[in-house]
Amino acid sequence: MKARHSEPMIPQPFRVAKVQKETFDTFTLQLKSSKGNGVSHFSPGQFNMLYVFGVGEVPISISGDPSNGTLIHTTRVVGNVTKAMGKLKVGDVIGVRGPFGTPWPVENAKGKDVVIVTGGIGLAPLRPALYYFLKHRDEYGKIVLLYGARSKEDILYRRELEQWRARFDLEVHVTVDRGTGNWRGNVGVVTMLIPKAPFDAHNAVSLVCGPEIMMRFTVLELLKRGIPESKIFLSLERNMKCGIGHCGHCQFGPHFTCKDGPVFPYDQIKDLLEKREI
Repeated sequence: MKARHSEPMIPQPFRVAKVQKETFDTFTLQLKSSKGNGVSHFSPGQFNMLYVFGVGEVPISISGDPSNGTLIHTTRVVGNVTKAMGKLKVGDVIGVRGPFGTPWPVENAKGKDVVIVTGGIGLAPLRPALYYFLKHRDEYGKIVLLYGARSKEDILYRRELEQWRARFDLEVHVTVDRGTGNWRGNVGVVTMLIPKAPFDAHNAVSLVCGPEIMMRFTVLELLKRGIPESKIFLSLERNMKCGIGHCGHCQFGPHFTCKDGPVFPYDQIKDLLEKREI
């Protein structure tokens, strides 16, 4: 999917249409084009470069529904740009470049079980894929979502997770690192959910997104279950600056994360992930 504008380095002005606080340090922005709509053509897994005027630019995965093209981004406050984004109000202007990057293999997964494993804010880049799977539910086998958070207060999209858990055609399992307060669910890292998850490993595709250390251990557990390396897909974020492979900031071995990723099949990058200096 190419960028929506003929000049991919020029941000297009969008206005903030809605601000949703997700957790104490995480928020969601719904954006509306200055031309009067918030619709953008993108594929699940792609990202935009968001520019806060006078502050800077950051890559943020699109977390909206690809079927209606609503431009939604969920992010956590981790630096100057995202801190400035967190202060935006309805009506404020933000620059948007994109969409960029390779998507999740939602088409290639048809006819197979789908295993989504994610931690923390990693659920945001996977939400468009989940929307797609549910919209085309009869084209897939079992759909399993395994999600881990630090605590119940850190759980992303809580209301939506409850709606997904209530469905009979979707398996949702949530765990937290610390079972604080009145939490009565699973306690432990998300990888502990994989051994008993209900899927056919020999006919499954897995989509994984989260902290890199979590993804490393997730891959090991998925391989133990029997999912082939070529059927495990990871989303990486590595210092993306330009979005089109020109600046070299996100070089990952022979790849540029912004152009060749952010979604990679594990068998393509496994040797690189094992090298600490990359």
